[in-house]
Parts: sequence; structure tokens; C-alpha cells
Amino acid sequence: MQHQRHPVTSPPRSTRSTIKGEVVVQSHKQSGSGKSASLRLYSSTEVDPKTGKGKLSNQAYLKCGTTKTDDGEKTRTYRVKFQVEPNFGNPGALVVRNRGKNRFFLQSASLQIQNNQIILFDCHSWVYPFRTTKNLDRIFFANTVSCTNTNLPVLFDTTTQLLMLLQKYLPHQTPQALIELRKEELISLRGDGTGERKEWERIYDYDYYNDLGDPDKGEEHNRPVLGGSELHPYPRRGRTGRHPSKADPLTESRPSTINLDIYVPPDERFSPKKQSEFASNSIQAVLHFLTHKVESVIQPGSNHFESFDEIHDMFSRNKSQVVEGALKEKLKALVPKEFFKEVTHAIKNPLKFPVPQIISENEFAWKHDEEFGRQMLAGINPARIRSLEVFPPRSKNGQVSLIEQSDIEHNLEGMTLPQAMNKRRMFILDHHDYLMPFLSQINSKDVCTYASRTLLFLKSDFTLKPIAIELSLPGLEVNNEINWVVLPASQGEAAALWQYAKAHVAVNDSVYHQLVSHWLHTHAVVEPFIIATRRQLSVMHPVHWLLDPHFKDTMHVNALARSMLINSGGILEKTLFSAELSMQLSAELYKEWRFDEQALPADLLKRGMAIEDSDPNNPSGVQLLFQDYPYAADGLEIWTAIQTWVTDFCMLFYTDDVSVRSDEEIQAWWSEIRNVGHGDKSSETWWYQMASREDLIKALTTLIWIASALHASVNFGQYAYAGYPLNRPTLCRRFIPEEGTFEYAEFLTDPDKYYLNMLPERGEMILGIALAEVLSQHTSDEVYLGQRPSTMWIHNEQVSDKFEKFKRKLRMLEERIECKNTDPRLTNRRGHAKIPYMLLYPDTPNVESRGGITGKGIPNSISI
Repeated sequence: MQHQRHPVTSPPRSTRSTIKGEVVVQSHKQSGSGKSASLRLYSSTEVDPKTGKGKLSNQAYLKCGTTKTDDGEKTRTYRVKFQVEPNFGNPGALVVRNRGKNRFFLQSASLQIQNNQIILFDCHSWVYPFRTTKNLDRIFFANTVSCTNTNLPVLFDTTTQLLMLLQKYLPHQTPQALIELRKEELISLRGDGTGERKEWERIYDYDYYNDLGDPDKGEEHNRPVLGGSELHPYPRRGRTGRHPSKADPLTESRPSTINLDIYVPPDERFSPKKQSEFASNSIQAVLHFLTHKVESVIQPGSNHFESFDEIHDMFSRNKSQVVEGALKEKLKALVPKEFFKEVTHAIKNPLKFPVPQIISENEFAWKHDEEFGRQMLAGINPARIRSLEVFPPRSKNGQVSLIEQSDIEHNLEGMTLPQAMNKRRMFILDHHDYLMPFLSQINSKDVCTYASRTLLFLKSDFTLKPIAIELSLPGLEVNNEINWVVLPASQGEAAALWQYAKAHVAVNDSVYHQLVSHWLHTHAVVEPFIIATRRQLSVMHPVHWLLDPHFKDTMHVNALARSMLINSGGILEKTLFSAELSMQLSAELYKEWRFDEQALPADLLKRGMAIEDSDPNNPSGVQLLFQDYPYAADGLEIWTAIQTWVTDFCMLFYTDDVSVRSDEEIQAWWSEIRNVGHGDKSSETWWYQMASREDLIKALTTLIWIASALHASVNFGQYAYAGYPLNRPTLCRRFIPEEGTFEYAEFLTDPDKYYLNMLPERGEMILGIALAEVLSQHTSDEVYLGQRPSTMWIHNEQVSDKFEKFKRKLRMLEERIECKNTDPRLTNRRGHAKIPYMLLYPDTPNVESRGGITGKGIPNSISI
């Protein structure tokens, strides 16, 4: 909190008492040590009648500290003494004034008080110079009170005693001395909605996505505003407040160069350690990209790869010294001088891309039909497939699919189509209706994109066999379509055409994954929840404490995405077939989004992948159609563990439904999420009413699921699967050739060459690989599901016991996942590519200082 300091009259020295403490400051490059900062304490138990707030102590100063380095982190610890009145009571808030010239990172503070108790402040926040913040101090509220002897048994029988220890209060339980401070903090965080935000301002406000275009650079950079309209509804983002562009007053101006320091509130920024790692990972990926770009200049040829071997060579560890020498010379013209030394040092190490898992065991596993189907259940977009309920499929405009029953019944293990559907063994991957309105414009931009429907049959070994693909284009007349049906084949020309059809389906699925499953359904929809939490839930609120780890770094990641990935001319526009229409396509799919359907059980029921189960021993409430659906099977267990933890936590603080309805902060929080953060959905009736503990538990469980497990499932496998672009291409340059055309003759001459020329150009492929490499990286400061960023809370036995129960459950799930991955009956957990399904493997015991592309581990938050 930014806090205006109040004058205080010092009591006579002879009547003062002393409170001793320690303050820990993290040392970072380009930041201060905190030396000479002043601190004061607010009482949580004694009110100053002049201010209506807790009594204030005298000032203490950070003077001489001791420095320690642990695991590369340097900290400086200061010992402080506060002079207070004898009846000061217990401290409840710490006021910090930075009198230096540089910001510093305040890690924590601890105070020793009477009865062998310690009051702890878990700060983890930047404190900016007092002159910069316009004479506003920072205030931190106590996190816990603990006994100095942690071996003493601490047992609590009542909610009141629990809250006193944890120092987390529902609004009506706030100590009188802290009520005004609690209100002032929230008001200060909301700001007034005006002005351009500065680096040091802790202001949380909403805005439309009006910063994706850059019309001042030319008409080709115009992009519509997303959010605030029926045509382009969208979740809100954090407001930056930059001035309007000159060419379009509705569009916010953009920096003239790529800006890695785009505004987000200071507490939402990467840690210096993560900032360094993220930059290093990005540079490495860029070097990989430049290596192959330079090689293509040194060894000029087609813009397309000429053979599969040439693509595989990108992942080889061998590289000629001639290429290395030429690379250095070319890089001199591409890399700023100040970075060239670092770059050339990196060249000493192999600069080929690491081998993606999809080709590490079997270079051609991705070509198998069963692997194609398996990735719909265990790949990086496992929540799009659904049960086929109507045959033949129909478009929204009523046009009927051309797939005929006779085309597919020979692939149904002796069953008729109605029998297979009745037994719930027919499935569809549908990328048709949402794409059709965009295809004419998309295909005018030198790409060739179909809308697709893929029918699949669940075989008796529970693998999915694709049995028909329908590809569609808009016809000349409105609501008319041109459709082709492609059927599986194992040899000859028909087999090649079938492979081409699968590539076009993979293109559809890749773009949907990146724009919707990944960006929209995790990154974009969570940001309004973060903003509302900061604005409406005090840090003293237990739900704020519960959610805080699940928001780590998300706003900063999203800001970087708006700066480099989803903006006009950004990486996604360069690599996806949707190009400049990408975010409009995302907005179109937001029209279908419902928060309640993001709950995994509800999603599975909606897609017909599970049925309701009333067994009281099944807390998820659903039963899968078949267990060999790795994403759903592991996901339901993770979901249930989160749900149990959230239920246990909420039951400690809310005694009944009335306590939820009467919680003014929770009600304001939920209202703001619905009416502002997701304001384009405010009239929908599916929002939870937030009238009961059950409503609150459902909302919190769903939010934590999205931020942790759902994001992990669609993000950290990107390099494993999309790092090999033939498995997950993102655009096609050619349609499937039709008999009697020049293209068909070209296809007959060399089917493999036609296939390679159909896929993205060399530079687009390499850029996509580099992006997948960056997005799949874990950083070493990550905090994982079942972990907390600080141990300062664990002195409360009831909360600690519930959290330990959660961790034990996650560890049990790890053992179950390992067993399932070695079960030969569960074919979909490894497939032809021999990739064990680990994307929902929590990895709780092995998370310290881990980084890199691991393909496992569930971070608490959307942090990359």
C-alpha cells in the first residue's frame, strides 16, 4: 500500500518500550540496499483517537546490515529497534519510507513481542524512493504471529483463535485499529482511472485491448479494439494509460521499439532472477533462430525445406566450423555490438535446437494415424475433441456434411454407425463453424486454409482411429460451402492425400490451441480476476492469501505478449495462418466462453467425454467414457485435490452461507469480475450467484484449476510436440491438389516435395520452433502446485494440516501417474512416439532450482 505518513508525538523517553526486529532486503543489480530507509509500526490493538487508526511508533532506520549469499541470492539483514508507548499493543502494520535514490526489494520483516511471539511480515515487494512516489509510504500488514519455540504444540479449537494467529481477517473481523488502513489500502490500489501509469505506481485498473494495433505505422497495422462491443467482446486487461495514437484516437499508442518494460504494477513484475533467466532463454532461442536463418543465407536455396532430413538436421548436434565462422560474420550485422561478445560466446556451444520428444524415439511416429488421434487426448490441445452426437454433422447454417455412413462403417470393427454412436465410440474434432466466416479473408493472404471436421472411432484397445476428414471452403454464394471428404489410405497416392488432409487438420488445431486454448482460456480470462482481487480483496483477506500464489507473473507475461506476440506484426501474426485476424478470431471464440464450464467436470460433460456419477465416493461427480484419456484422467484427480484443499480452507473461515453473503469484499470482488473484468458477459445467467459457500468454493476451485493445471497442460508440452513443425504446422501454403490440375501433376511427380512446399516457409517454421522453445521453459524461481512462495504462514496448525493433506494427495497422484505411464494397457499414455504423459505431473518433491524444458511440473500460476 502507498500510505501518507501522519505526524506522531513522541512519548517521554522514560515511558517508552522497545520492539526489536529484523528486516531482510534482497540485493539486485540496479537496485538499492534499503540503507537509510525509515520504518514505523501501526498497532493492531490500540487506536489513536486523533486518527481513528492504530497507534504509530517512532521511526526506526535501516543502518548497518549483514550480507549473505544463498543459492545465488544475495540478501542484506538489518536489525531494528522501534520505540513505542507502553500501551502500544501488538503491531499489525509496517510503514516503510525509502529515503534513497533507488528502489529496493523488501523481502520480509519480523518483530519480537511479548510472550515469546514473533510477528512476521511477508513483503516480497519493491519499495520506490519517497520522492518518486509523491510522498507516499509503503505499508505492509502482518502475515502471521508465531511462537518463537516452534516445537511447542499449537492447537486451535475456534475460528477466532485461528484468525488471530494467521492475521487474516474477513472484513467484519478486522481489528478496529486496522479498519481504516484496510480501506485506505484498497482505495489507493484502485487509482482514479486517469493518467499514464508510471513504473512505481501500484495501480490496478481495467482497459480494453486497444493496444494491439499501431495505426501510426500505417493502415496495415490497424487492429480493432477488443472488448466493450458485441462484435468483438473480450476480457479486460490491466490499464497502462498511454496517450492515444495520432491516426486513431481509439487505439492506445505503442512504444517506437520493442519495450520489455511495459507497465504492470510493481508487485506483478518478474523477479530480477526470473527477468534474467527469461532474457537468457529468449536470447538463446533467438540465436537458434538466427543460426538457421544465417545458414540459409550461407547455403542459399529454396524458401522451403527440400527434404525431411533437412528438417531433422536442425536438431542435430553437429555443425561445421565453416558455418560457425560465417555465422559469426553474419551475426555482426544482426546483433547490437554490446551483445555480440555474449552471442559469440554462446556460439561455442551447440546452437542447434534441442531434439523435440515427438521425434526423439521415432522420427516418423507423428505420421501414424493412431498418434494423430492420441494427441487429441494427450497432446497440447486435449480439450477440443468431443463425442459425436449427430450424424451427419451440420453447420450452423444448416448445411449437412458430405461424409456418408458408407464411407466409414468398414472402419467400425463390425458395428454399424448407430451402434458405434450408441456405445459412445464416435468422436469429432470440429474446426468448422467458427472458421468459415473468416476463410475468404484469410485465404486472400497467400495461405491456403480449410475449415475441417475429423471423425474418429474409439477402437477396442481405446486408441482413436481417424476415419474421415471433411475439408470445407466458402462457396460463391452466401451460406454455401464447397466440401471435400478425404478417407484413410495406407499406400499410393491416396495415402499421400490423406497425410495432406491430416496436416490441414493439424494446422486448424494448432491455431485454435495457441489463440484459444492457451491464450484466451488461460492468460486472457485470468487477468481480470487478478485485477479485481488486488482492487477488492485486502491482503488481510484469507481468500486474497489463498489466490495470491496463483497470480504470480501473469500480468507481466500478458503485457509482454501484447508487446511482442499478439500485437500487429507480432510473432503470432507472422507464424499463424490467421495472421492479422488472429485476435479477432480469439474474440469470436470468447463469445462461447463460460466461466462455469471451465470447471473440468463441467467441460467433460459438455463435450460428452464423461457422464454424471452420483457415487458419493467420487467427488468429481463424473465418470469418464474411457479411462485411457490421459488429460482427463489425470486432470480429474488434480481437480479433486484442488477442490478438497479449497473446501477445507474456506470451511475454516466461513461458518455458513450467510458469512459469504455478508462478506462485503467478496461480494464486491465477484461483482467487479462479472460486471467489469468480464463485462461483456455481465448479462449471462450462468455466473455463480456468490450466495453460498458452495458458490465460493466452485469459483475458487475453477480459478485455481485454470491458472495452474489447465495452463500447464496446454503450455509446457509445446516444444515436445510443436517443436517439430511437421507434427504441428501453423499454416499451409497450398491446398490439397485436385485431379486434372497442374498441382496434381506436380504432386504425382514428387509427393514429399509437394508436402514440404505445402507447409510453412523455412523462416516461419524456424520462428515457430524458437517460440515453442521459449514458452516451454520453466524458470528456477517457479513455485509449483502444492508449494507456497514463503514459509511464513505455516505456524498455523489448522491451515498447515490442510495444506499438507493437499501436498500428500499430489504426491500420491505422482505415483499413480508413473504407474499409469508404464501400464501397457493404457496405450494413449505413450503412443508411437513413446512420450509418457507428464503434463499434469505435479513434480512436488523435485522443484527447487529446476529450470528448462522438462515437460512436467504444474506451476501455481500462468507465469510464462
